[in-house]
Amino acid sequence: MKKFFIFFIVIFNYNLNLLAMENKPYHHLKDGKFRNPEGSPVRDMKFNWSYKIFNEEKKKLNMNVPKEHVIPKDIVIKSLLENKNNDYIFWIGHATFLIKLGNTTIITDPVFEKNMGPLIFGPKRFVDPAIKLDELPNIDLFLLTHNHYDHLSTRTIQRFPYKKAKVVTALKLGKYFTKNGFNNVKELDWYDQIEVNNIKITFMPAVHWSKRSLWDTNKTLWGSFLIEYNGKKFFFACDTGYGGIYKELGKKYGPIDLTFINIGAYNFYPMAPKKDKSIYHTNPEEALNIGKDLKSKKVLGMHWGTVVLSLEPIMEPGVRFKNSSSQYGYHPDEAITFKIGQLETLDNILR
Repeated sequence: MKKFFIFFIVIFNYNLNLLAMENKPYHHLKDGKFRNPEGSPVRDMKFNWSYKIFNEEKKKLNMNVPKEHVIPKDIVIKSLLENKNNDYIFWIGHATFLIKLGNTTIITDPVFEKNMGPLIFGPKRFVDPAIKLDELPNIDLFLLTHNHYDHLSTRTIQRFPYKKAKVVTALKLGKYFTKNGFNNVKELDWYDQIEVNNIKITFMPAVHWSKRSLWDTNKTLWGSFLIEYNGKKFFFACDTGYGGIYKELGKKYGPIDLTFINIGAYNFYPMAPKKDKSIYHTNPEEALNIGKDLKSKKVLGMHWGTVVLSLEPIMEPGVRFKNSSSQYGYHPDEAITFKIGQLETLDNILR
């Protein structure tokens, strides 16, 4: 009788697990990993990564940074002080922004280290952050899209001066914060919502992946953030490639007032079979197309002009973004690029 009871419990639990998996959304796999939205592009198996080839090709890049790409530090500090009571967007570099909405200051994917990799490894910035970590104003909300080293820095998290900030991130990434002194941490699945200080945050799908080691590919989720405040909608895209999901999101959540979108890290030729094409990072034209799909009134290019992650010329993404804008229904002024350290009030951006 005891053996029968144990057998019954095992079978019952097995069936429960099967039922649970049947009810899981498409992007949840049975082994606990995640995948991109249904119908997303898949990696070309002809892509052959090689550090040797990458470094050889990288040496051919012109690494001269135009002076006008970076705002002088004294002007940056002055601008932050002068606008402390205004709503604004401020580019620290790469995917790190300050977004001030009312009494809430948001920071996105903060990385303040010289190397975007483990310890002293990984690609080095060719432009320093606009401000240092200890020069940040008070941060109320910390948004983290995914676990790649150029977005999630454990050293930044460890040294972050405002650990009372609310953290909102993807599934299975909360541990990076809780073990480093953050107590107010919320993990979200795609389409989950949370409200923070009258700001509504919805975690959205993206066409990307996750990995920090040889053993954890796609074991943590990735995604974008829809930020709704005072009747306005801001879409902060995770690193993403182009996919049909954006037309779906545009139909359901559009129009969007401003979309932050990656416009760099798209050229891996000759390792990739096609030049200027990555399924995980949009090129400038694909970024504009995502903005169009989302019914976004304006688009702001990010993830460029800071660190070499691929082989396009370092200043090319911003130029192409502007020059291609009219092909996707945008005036060049609606395809926005910032200088490192640039701060613009929301009124100026959205008018």
